[in-house]
Amino acid sequence: MDKIDLDALLAGIARPGRYCGNEFNAVRKDWARADLRLALIFPDLYEIGMSHQGLQILYHLVNARPEWLAERAYAPDLDLEAALRQAGLPLFSLESRRPLADFDLLGITLPYELCYSNILTILDLAGLPLRAAERGEGHPLVIGGGPCAFHPEPVADFFDAILLGDGEEALPEILTLVERAKREGWRRLELLPRLARVAGVYVPSFFQPRYDGQGSLLGIDKLHPDLPLPRRRVLADLDAVASQAPPLVPATRIVHDRLGVEIARGCTRGCRFCQAGIIYRPVRERDPEKVLADTLRKLEESGFDEVALLSLSTGDYACINDLLVRLMDALAARRVSLSLPSMRVGTLTREMMEQIRRVRKTGFTLAPEAGSERLRRVINKGISEADLLAAATSAFSLGWQLIKLYFMFGLPTETEEDMAAIPELAGKVLRAGSGRGQVTVSSAIFVPKPHTPFEREPQLGIAEGFARIDFLKEKLRNKKFKLKWHDPRQSFLEGVFCRGDRRLGLLLEKAWCAGARFDSWSDHFNLERWQAAAAELGLDLDSYLRRRRDDEPLPWDHLDVGVERRFLVEEYRKALGEEYTPDCRVHGCAKCGLCDFKRVKPVVFREWRGGGEQVPKQVVSPADPVGKPPLAVGYRLIYARRAEARLLGHLEILQIFFRAFRRVGWPLSFSQGFNPAPKVSFGPALPLGTESLAEFLWLELTLPLADPEAARHTLNRQLPVGLEVVSLRPGGRAQAARQLSAYRITLPEAGEGKFDPQVAADLLANAEFVMTVQRKGRDRTLDIRPAIHDCVVHGPGELELVLIQEASRPTVKPLEAAGACFGLAPGRLRAARVLKLWSKDAQ
Repeated sequence: MDKIDLDALLAGIARPGRYCGNEFNAVRKDWARADLRLALIFPDLYEIGMSHQGLQILYHLVNARPEWLAERAYAPDLDLEAALRQAGLPLFSLESRRPLADFDLLGITLPYELCYSNILTILDLAGLPLRAAERGEGHPLVIGGGPCAFHPEPVADFFDAILLGDGEEALPEILTLVERAKREGWRRLELLPRLARVAGVYVPSFFQPRYDGQGSLLGIDKLHPDLPLPRRRVLADLDAVASQAPPLVPATRIVHDRLGVEIARGCTRGCRFCQAGIIYRPVRERDPEKVLADTLRKLEESGFDEVALLSLSTGDYACINDLLVRLMDALAARRVSLSLPSMRVGTLTREMMEQIRRVRKTGFTLAPEAGSERLRRVINKGISEADLLAAATSAFSLGWQLIKLYFMFGLPTETEEDMAAIPELAGKVLRAGSGRGQVTVSSAIFVPKPHTPFEREPQLGIAEGFARIDFLKEKLRNKKFKLKWHDPRQSFLEGVFCRGDRRLGLLLEKAWCAGARFDSWSDHFNLERWQAAAAELGLDLDSYLRRRRDDEPLPWDHLDVGVERRFLVEEYRKALGEEYTPDCRVHGCAKCGLCDFKRVKPVVFREWRGGGEQVPKQVVSPADPVGKPPLAVGYRLIYARRAEARLLGHLEILQIFFRAFRRVGWPLSFSQGFNPAPKVSFGPALPLGTESLAEFLWLELTLPLADPEAARHTLNRQLPVGLEVVSLRPGGRAQAARQLSAYRITLPEAGEGKFDPQVAADLLANAEFVMTVQRKGRDRTLDIRPAIHDCVVHGPGELELVLIQEASRPTVKPLEAAGACFGLAPGRLRAARVLKLWSKDAQ
């Protein structure tokens, strides 16, 4: 199928910018010239998926090969799903808008259990049979990967293959094999056994679960004895495959809207509840010199104003202090802030906090996990109350006003005293700020994860979870506290799918057919739907939360994460004895069985290599001449907003321009104060979906542009498709209070309703025209006649409307006015195109 035309469809849904694919630095290749085509899919909304670092790494990795093509897709929101079904259109990729069924492979991330229903939505909208066994030779291969790949049995029947572990080396091996299969015409049954021999690849159809008469799992049988058991793939050297491609820059707002830079992978602190600490072992740090160079280069290529250093425990990075000083010297000069989203208590020093706050303070979160020292020993957290309070005291003294604390309840061996210690500890943190700050307590039920020492532990039920939340509500009534909690009902379903077996595939399909979507979003989650589906299938969901016997087969036993079973058993024993297991990166090998110390081993940079100096030189930001205020040179900029750019909101357009200004290096003036902002002023917001030839902004620079026309062309090369600067001239900020703006409204050819010249004449002849508009969810009566300067019909499907716009008067959208005046149906209006032709000062 050719590229899908979505213009009319996207104009009628919420946040259409999610689906435009007009991100800066997106890769667009010639579809016909690609030997192999891969769609990388994240099964959640765009703003979640675009924040996922792993998908972007693989996207650039595949596109670095000229003969391969990688594009992206995300789960459509409910309105787009409904619109696609009504129009009979398939789900598509962002870059080329090709149907997903046209790709050779679909690579679906498995990030968390509550996105499973979205996977079925994606497969169904792609036009594929849900189950791998029902797909034929003409269908793309469906491959999964990500954290949930290590306990995938509930979704195993929907995948042809699943990759365990790091994908940077494994994915090219998989694609090479599939490319060969495509070239040589292999059948699916010939390809799958060869895929199963690729290290790290699990082919679910080659394994069969075995149950007794009561439905209890007896084990999982390997159907092909000659094939190896799937063992997790480990990337030994992160720097060897680090992408040099410019980072993707979203045009619309996403959850983590910043430059993410991975500095290390793996954590060996040994928290016994933490699955990531097992499945990402060993610690592999990146060379700090390369991290610094990559960060500064990618900032220039992206224009982000915040950098996040990413790892499971950023404070454990051996050269973190030197890296922070060097980074912040460079970032402060660029007015770019730094965040460390994964900091452990005890690794966060006052010196590090002082570096972080040099531009502006980002979030400050501490995760003690448990309230009492005893329970923290059980889970091997390795931090003391003194460590926590020292970090809180430093944060408050350095100007942070809010500290967030994260706790779990229902941990193994938890007592009433352990539970009571949570509000007590929160109170001590609050007092560390001498009453000046606030404390947010976030809490959630502990979910026992596979491949951890606690994998056989029971999970709290829903009622028990709410009882603990009520206890915390009672104890944290002070207005200085804010309590947040994860819904125990969602934790219940997470626990079911986390430790579930292949029978849950039927449950998933039945609940999805009944409407299950976006179960990780509280406004969509409905546990009753899942419970009803389970009742029809005769499944006891509560049984999945029970304690597992020591000799009981587990649904993930056939998947080898590299860490030996005996290590997990020993860690559980040590948990019950409150014994500490030190970090192997510092205190020697813990004998988990993963490393061979030849290829797979810890990689730690204990000193800065580069120039050989341990303490870095400062890069001082240029100061203004003493006694002279900075220059202030104003410019007026007119830009056009067409095509996909019309589907972006006003705030998103602002962000696009700010990042473009950073990429071209224009010397913006900044305001003074706690959070300096660039001196840029935009014109009134354009209605979503409206195109324009005459949008306006003003900006102030500290140096004049040597050649404004050349600067205009340079800026245009940094703007996404649909945005173009048409004029750039020196000028002041002042703008007339009254503006005349002309809009051309074009109706689609087919359909009822048209523009009648007599209606336009009557409208201009009348002194008033009252209509009802909706503002902030409420109906409001408005006389729009004073706002209409002229109304000219150029044909049955084309109208030119000139509106008077005043800052002090209520405004009416052009399409609203046209619809009311000419009696057009809502469906007709949604399909109309609106173009702002010009704007000028009113006399």
